[in-house]
Amino acid sequence: MKTLLILGAGTGGTMVANKMARELDSREWEILIVDQEETHYYQPGFLFIPFGIYGPRDVEKPKRDFIPHGVKLILSEIELIEPERNRVQLTKDKQFIIYDYLVIATGCDIQPKETEGLLDGGGWRKNIFDFYTPDGAADMAHFLKNWNGGRMVVNVAEMPIKCPVAPLEFIFLADWYFHKRGIRDQVEIIYSTPLDGAFTKPKASSILGDMLEQKGILLEPNFNIGEVDNKKQAIRSWDEREISYDLLVTIPPNMGAEVISRSSLGDELNYIPIDKNTLQSKAWENIWVIGDASNAPTSKAGSVAHFMLEVLVDNMLRHMDGLDPHPDFDGHANCFIESGFNQGILIDFNYDVEPLPGKFPLPFVGPFPLLKESFINHWGKMGFRWMYWNLLLKGRELPLSSQMTMNGKFQ
Repeated sequence: MKTLLILGAGTGGTMVANKMARELDSREWEILIVDQEETHYYQPGFLFIPFGIYGPRDVEKPKRDFIPHGVKLILSEIELIEPERNRVQLTKDKQFIIYDYLVIATGCDIQPKETEGLLDGGGWRKNIFDFYTPDGAADMAHFLKNWNGGRMVVNVAEMPIKCPVAPLEFIFLADWYFHKRGIRDQVEIIYSTPLDGAFTKPKASSILGDMLEQKGILLEPNFNIGEVDNKKQAIRSWDEREISYDLLVTIPPNMGAEVISRSSLGDELNYIPIDKNTLQSKAWENIWVIGDASNAPTSKAGSVAHFMLEVLVDNMLRHMDGLDPHPDFDGHANCFIESGFNQGILIDFNYDVEPLPGKFPLPFVGPFPLLKESFINHWGKMGFRWMYWNLLLKGRELPLSSQMTMNGKFQ
């Protein structure tokens, strides 16, 4: 009996488990998946919690509900990955698991401790909040209900971050929310980012930057945060610029799982070096990486993990048959951007092609316009939660290619 071991039962790991359970003969293969948490979170939904659109229960379900029959879920922290021995040590009972193939889907998380003064100055979860965790989003919801205005600063500490458009979505929703509460003229919104614009890609950055300006939101580019000064209620950059705040919404540094560092498998941010087109580890041919855990130069977003899935599964199966993997993953990313007032934007891009205007997924027909606000894009974003729980996590076939197409796009 051979063993396929999957580390992480989040989006990527769960999709791989469902897909491989249908591909591998259960008489020859045992599939194990390890995770330390019992609850699966729909992470795009965290964004809506501060504004009362979703409640915490709307974005969580038991992980066991999505693990296919025949796949064993082991609840434990991971102590060490030892690829030279083809084994993983679990914290629980110091158990060792010997594997033939390993899929790493341990994701990435915020690390607020990496920014001086963010956690230890007395403001954390009082007037400093994150929305990348369920607790942070819920605590901010309580704060915003009774906040009567002032200066709100949304700060991205450094790149890369999970879902690069999420800070912009938060700002657009905040603008809508303060209008809804009738206090928008009492709130100053500043977006400080280490980027030289609103987004990582030039055309999208220009359009999104114009939207910020139209909504009266100040963009503070090239701001590399050095510390949070809780006494002055200000953030300070390495070049000594200061931005004062009454409310600080932080997107702290994102890093891969600590077990990747302990196991000496990653770079300085604990991301695992892979071949960006095959998704195979550069160091170990029986290790494959999906989602945010890798150093692939594309967005760390759920859509990317979905587009990776087909390529990763096909290449693992080819490798099991003694064949070379195909370099088929092109960095495809696809993101709805909620822009407030029942409007949304859709962007579609890959390693080589930035977001372009047009229609998606069908030329001329769409129905979703690209790089343009629309009502239908808003409902695409809102309807994605159902699709996530019922189709994507279960590894169902969707009529969308993992490769980006230029059909419907124009430059």
